[in-house]
This record gives sequence, C-alpha cells and structure tokens, in this order.
Amino acid sequence: MSRPYSPRSSPSAASFTRVNGKIRAREVRVIDADKKMLGVMPLGEAINLARARAVDLVEIAPNATPPVCRLIAFGKYRYEMAKQEKEARKHQHANRVKEIQLSPNIDPHDFGVKLQHGVDFLCEDMKVKITLRFRGREMAHKELGFQQVEKFVNSLTPYGHPDAPPKLIGKGINVMLSPLPRVKRAKNPRQAERDLELAAQRAAGIQDEEAPDDDSPSPEPEDSSPSPEPENDSPSPDNPPEFGGNGAAAGQAEAG
Repeated sequence: MSRPYSPRSSPSAASFTRVNGKIRAREVRVIDADKKMLGVMPLGEAINLARARAVDLVEIAPNATPPVCRLIAFGKYRYEMAKQEKEARKHQHANRVKEIQLSPNIDPHDFGVKLQHGVDFLCEDMKVKITLRFRGREMAHKELGFQQVEKFVNSLTPYGHPDAPPKLIGKGINVMLSPLPRVKRAKNPRQAERDLELAAQRAAGIQDEEAPDDDSPSPEPEDSSPSPEPENDSPSPDNPPEFGGNGAAAGQAEAG
C-alpha cells in the first residue's frame, strides 16, 4: 500500500484565507467592499449574496465570533493585502534609532562629520538620538552643552524635528529627532552631489563616443595613376606565336 504524499511545507494558518464554500462557520458577519456592515446572516445566504454581486465571500477575521467576511473579489483582496504588507515593510525601518554622541568642546570638523551622518540617517527614515556627555568639570558649564545640542538640532531642522526639547538626564543631554515626511523633507545634499557626478560621468561618456579618435589610422588616398593594362597573350602579326617542344620538332621535319 502506497503512503499518501506529504507536502514539504504546509501553509500557515495566517497565510490561509477561506473563500466561499471553504468557510466553516454556520453564521458570518458580512461587510461589503466599502467595509459597510451588512449584519449577521447564515453562511448560505451570504454566499448567495456574494454570487448576486459577482464577487467572493472572503473570511477576513476567522477568530471573531461570528467570523467576519467581506464581499470582494478575491484577486482584489489579495492585491490590497500585498500593498499593505509592502507599505508596512517600507516603514518598518523607521523604528530604527541611530545614536550620535557630542561633546561640549567638539571640533568644528567633527561637528560637520556627525551632522552629515545625522542628515543621512534622517533621509533614510531613521530616528536620531543625540547624546552629549559631560566629563569632570564640564558639568559647571552646562549652557555650553545645551548650545551645542541646539546648534546641532537647528542644523537638522530641514530633515527632522525633535520629539521633545533637550533634557538633562544625569551627566548628559538627550534629545530624539524624528524624520520629516518625504514631501516636506529637504533633499540630502550628498545625494544631490552624487546625482551631479553621475550626470557628469554620463555626459563625458557620451562625448567620448561622439568624438573621433585621433590615434586611428587615416584612410589611405586612392591611387589616381592609371592601372597597367593586362598582358595580352593572344597572337598578333607583331607578336607571332612561339612553339616549343613537339611544335619545333615538326618544323624541323618539314624543313628536312
């Protein structure tokens, strides 16, 4: 007796969606395509209603009591779910937090480097946590630390906004920045420079293809002198035919 075939991977309960006759509940709560509540009705009546509207009865909340079903074409429902998952994955990394540490006496060059890092993080839809630590006697001049933090936050205003004013916690100042929406956010200057470089490289490549190559050999000029006439081997009065071999022996025999 042969064993029944067992699939390598069974679909999970979350990815399995019951449609029409595969729904097991006796009664279902029905909503239409616009998510308007139609009430609780027997399963057969709900399926007939879906057929009358030329759509499917899709179970969207199987764990509810009774289960919630929606009158919608199954292909359209799958498209909506895929679109929602894509949007969720797109904004998933927005919860990531990058930390940038400052000091009250930070060098201007280091300040610019850390500022560019903050711009890059915010333009990638990441949150930025700014932390400034006081060491030793620096606690006596807390205003210098707040000035550095405010200067850093003001420089990032086109790309993000602080969730709350900077606060002194222990021996440091902390503030969290969230990225602005893309429609309101300024463009990353580093990305603009890269775009200009790529455009310049493409333009240079096109010019190289159009420009002639000076090292290529120039075509040789055609020779205008008349070409020599081919030799004519046909017999003529001025050029009698020459005989050799058997022809010469025949001539001697006639002379003898």
